[in-house]
Amino acid sequence: MNKDLNKVRNIGISAHIDSGKTTLTERILFYTDRIHAIHEVRGKDGVGATMDSMELEKERGITIQSAATYCNWKGIDINIIDTPGHVDFTVEVERALRVLDGAVLILCSVGGVQSQSITVDRQMTRYNVPRIAFINKCDRTGANPARVAQQLRDKLNLNAVMIQLPIGLESDLEGMVDLVTMKAIYFDGDQGEEIRIEDIPANMQDEADEKREEMLDAVSMFSDELMEAMLEEEEITEELVNEAIRNGTLALELAPVMIGSAYKNKGVQPLLDAVEKYLPSPTDVENIALDLDNDEKEIAVSNDVNDPLVALAFKLEDGRYGQLTYVRTYQGELKKGEFIVNCRTGKKVKVGRLVRMHSNEMEEIDHAGSGDIIALFGVDCASGDTFCHSSINWSMSSMHVPTPVISLAIAPVDNKSQANMSKALNRFSKEDPTFKTFVDHETSETIISGMGELHLEVYIERMKREYQADVEVGVPRVAYRETITQKADFNYTHKKQTGGSGQFGRVGGYMEPLEDEEYEFVDDIVGGSIPREFIGACDKGFKMSLEKGVLTGAPITGVRCVVNDGASHSVDSSDMAFQQAAKGAFREGYKKAKPVIMEPIMKVAVEGPSEFQGAIMGSLNQRRGVIVGTFEEGNYTVVEAEMPLSEMFGYSTTLRSLTQGKAEFTMEFATYKQVPKSISEELIKEYEDSRKND
Repeated sequence: MNKDLNKVRNIGISAHIDSGKTTLTERILFYTDRIHAIHEVRGKDGVGATMDSMELEKERGITIQSAATYCNWKGIDINIIDTPGHVDFTVEVERALRVLDGAVLILCSVGGVQSQSITVDRQMTRYNVPRIAFINKCDRTGANPARVAQQLRDKLNLNAVMIQLPIGLESDLEGMVDLVTMKAIYFDGDQGEEIRIEDIPANMQDEADEKREEMLDAVSMFSDELMEAMLEEEEITEELVNEAIRNGTLALELAPVMIGSAYKNKGVQPLLDAVEKYLPSPTDVENIALDLDNDEKEIAVSNDVNDPLVALAFKLEDGRYGQLTYVRTYQGELKKGEFIVNCRTGKKVKVGRLVRMHSNEMEEIDHAGSGDIIALFGVDCASGDTFCHSSINWSMSSMHVPTPVISLAIAPVDNKSQANMSKALNRFSKEDPTFKTFVDHETSETIISGMGELHLEVYIERMKREYQADVEVGVPRVAYRETITQKADFNYTHKKQTGGSGQFGRVGGYMEPLEDEEYEFVDDIVGGSIPREFIGACDKGFKMSLEKGVLTGAPITGVRCVVNDGASHSVDSSDMAFQQAAKGAFREGYKKAKPVIMEPIMKVAVEGPSEFQGAIMGSLNQRRGVIVGTFEEGNYTVVEAEMPLSEMFGYSTTLRSLTQGKAEFTMEFATYKQVPKSISEELIKEYEDSRKND
């Protein structure tokens, strides 16, 4: 099967919480005949949206795991990944964008560009993903698509160009004017499935002409032919305009803006047409692999089905029948029954079952061509592994994985729960690279860490439901760090004389603060005062010292260690001796380098009715927040602030009671900053007390 790759689209649907991503996906599946009835997200009809297959997702009305499905629209195969909006599940968005060719960014016509839209847009920019913007919920009171398009320009610096105008707004939304064809589109039938195309209403003709001129001015930058036709006042064809919009979108220099209301079944079919017309097929996007046999030289993958296979495992799930691995193929063909190689481990694996996913249902297939998104069963691998044909050894560049900022201690209630808990933790940490679990050596507690309270809450809930593991949960703990604030010298000699050969090593040099990096080791030894073979041992000793600071026992970061002097003994020097000497040198220098405690600072955005603005700002100030800015949007206010994570525990309850439940907030990790003196003293005292008790 040599499938025409120009007829494939791999797209993601991403947006701020509650902008209607899952509702839109549900409509797309309905109009492309993948499902025969529309279900609502909150699951009031007892079914729930197709894409939210997890019980928890139905209850909370949020998407937790990105789900994959595919559909066919007018002969085009569209693979869709519906991604979560909550920042705690940011890795789900990252891994979806890593394998997608294009995306639909959904915005609420009332809320506009919200904090999470900014995060998602930044992620799309990181992976160079071309996007279409869809302004949803145009049926809501206060809908204003023109204002949202302006926000796309101001807040996201996108060259946002409206290619549709609404006919009526709020409860009067009837349809839209397409500025490319200059026709009015209406959606009839019980579920908007019958499209009626008419002339533009007379009262809108002038506005439509004016907006079309604006649109043509903006898109003609991407097509010489269109510009010529405009200058010579020739007839401007739809093909010319569509080609110009596509060129601008693929060059990441234009974002076509469409409007509609997924809930009211308006505007979904034209959006599907736009996915086909403006978003890239796998052949329009250059993907780079690294040749592991050739010094990680960059190679562009070909998308050719006749070339050796290259595929990336971007997501794992533990299904009823074992591990399910979502794979995006980049070139070559994946066939059932053949052997492929996992380039990270070098192991050969057999492709047992190949399936095409539709949320949590699946269809068996025999083979998949390049550019496909499918799933494999029973293949042992980790998220981000590359699979290749045995003739090549390439790796696709992996995705950006943020480090966890919050941790919790959990303890099983009984022995049965103990076994189930370890099964669950094993699975979750394999599935989600931002969810980490380890046992604290000192307290022997099991610690789980992740991206935020909601993130950990969802996993604890899943442990109880899916694994029947009853666990007791400790108090959330913040991932503090320690760092140094000034340069300090060290010169330490490690001597140990026991029977037989002793241990001897001297390490001299200095440490200094390092910006934006965790650790750097510099070897400035001249004249062999420390023999070459022991330099690595010094580096190892320093690295081991970074695991635990002296102030609170937190990991140390931002240190450059420079070794420029030392001494060795022809018999008594060894790797072990120099590791110990480096540890001693680090301790000596660290005390003199004025260490401080750093805490994670979160970027917080609180949205709520303007009448509560004072209360919201007060609540943030009380929690050591620094207010960065406030935006008024109609009778809504958005307050943006930088807040220490340690102050954010329980904030949702406080916010609810302050604003009668009308405000909501989102937060994401921003940076690490030094802890104020008073709090630093408390933390050090707590740490010292806990050590005495041990």
